[in-house]
Amino acid sequence: MSTATADTARSAPRSAPAPVLLTVEEAAVCLRIGRTTCFALIRTGELESLMVGGLRRVPADAPAAYLARRRAEQQAA
Repeated sequence: MSTATADTARSAPRSAPAPVLLTVEEAAVCLRIGRTTCFALIRTGELESLMVGGLRRVPADAPAAYLARRRAEQQAA
């Protein structure tokens, strides 16, 4: 292994793992809705969330699941 290759391998940025949980604000950004609307969806059970300690978190796949359910409802109507 040459010095240039070794330097490149060491300085290559490591990609951060995809988040498993989102904050409510991050989930709202994913859905392009406001924070208050996101909390309303959580309150009604339309958007899955859970408590981690004292923090409300949304599973990373929950916004996509919510969207899929809404699309299916609209197509059925």
